[in-house]
Amino acid sequence: MKTVIEKKNIILGVSGGIAAYKSVELLRLLVKQGANVRVIMTENAQWFVGPLTFEALSAQPVCTDLFEKNDVASIRHIQWAEAADAVVIAPATANIIGKLSSGIADDALSTFLLAVTCPVIVCPSMNTHMFESRAVQRNLETLRADGHFIVAPESGTLACGTTGPGRLPEPEDIVDRIAYYLSTKDLKDKKILVTSGPTREPVDPVRFISNPSSGKMGFAVARAAEYRGGAVTLITGPTHLPDPNNVKVIRIQTAREMARAVFENVEHSDIIIKTAAVSDYRPKDPATQKIKKEKGERVLYLERTQDILKEIGRRKKDQILVGFAAETENLEQHAETKRVEKNLDIIVGNIVGEPSSGFGADTNKVTLFYKDGTQEPLPVMGKDAVAHILLDRILKST
Repeated sequence: MKTVIEKKNIILGVSGGIAAYKSVELLRLLVKQGANVRVIMTENAQWFVGPLTFEALSAQPVCTDLFEKNDVASIRHIQWAEAADAVVIAPATANIIGKLSSGIADDALSTFLLAVTCPVIVCPSMNTHMFESRAVQRNLETLRADGHFIVAPESGTLACGTTGPGRLPEPEDIVDRIAYYLSTKDLKDKKILVTSGPTREPVDPVRFISNPSSGKMGFAVARAAEYRGGAVTLITGPTHLPDPNNVKVIRIQTAREMARAVFENVEHSDIIIKTAAVSDYRPKDPATQKIKKEKGERVLYLERTQDILKEIGRRKKDQILVGFAAETENLEQHAETKRVEKNLDIIVGNIVGEPSSGFGADTNKVTLFYKDGTQEPLPVMGKDAVAHILLDRILKST
């Protein structure tokens, strides 16, 4: 599995707003994730972006008219509707929102939408006053009641000069919500605690001991769990990654802060997945002022930090506990020892130092070690895919 979106048939509806230029990037991202995308454009949308651009990126003909002479366009909207796994309208203008909510079918896109039975994801984009108008809000409520999904617009300065809600979300965020709506909600009613990233142990106010963990694996797990309906809390060390949608994020710096946050949340969690690379040692007496350069050597005394994973394993009751083991050698031996010592149900082990696996990479090559002693090596794959496979195995073990 590459992504949730891979091999899905997605129809991208583009209506006539200035944000139509973002639809080009949205299409590119969907294709990059392996989706089969077809595009339907309104007549007004073609004033902003030409059909040829979408045809080139999708490698599919673009539908702009129900009565094109060179195609069976008059029935194509029915065929596309039957084959679609999801429809996303981005941008969705006040006009197309009003048509869809009222059942009006007077062009290719609005006619197609009435034939759709798969999830429809509507991404409003318009002037702030238009968006906040009673008519548009009433129409959006109708769409929600009809079972359609609304991706709220962002706030900011719009092309028309107004400031407020109405800006089309970034394409990456729309793709994220498409993946959410396409995912089976098999973790509904489950509370999931994920830890991620490195910790930083101060040497003085400007220096610290840390490791190269990027947090990508933990964020992928949190994101996948949210897609599948879980109530997710993510405790993360320093990372440049943005907060995942609809996830409670607690950002910490040190191992002590990580421990405090974990123990405040672990008791009420059904599944605990600890991907964080927590420092095993910290400076015993960090300096309160910057240490100045001097001649000769300096000795730094270290003390052990608390073994958070082992303490969770000691405390756990009717919970699933998963740990990660990043090793440089003897993976099987070290991972199995860690699994037993820390009372883990599953441990995910990998050898770091390879370009396709470990710290900072977008991919990972891991082996799953189970409580019954069996192992499952996985090929190199994206960390999002690893996250979903891990969640599959967790559900299988419950």
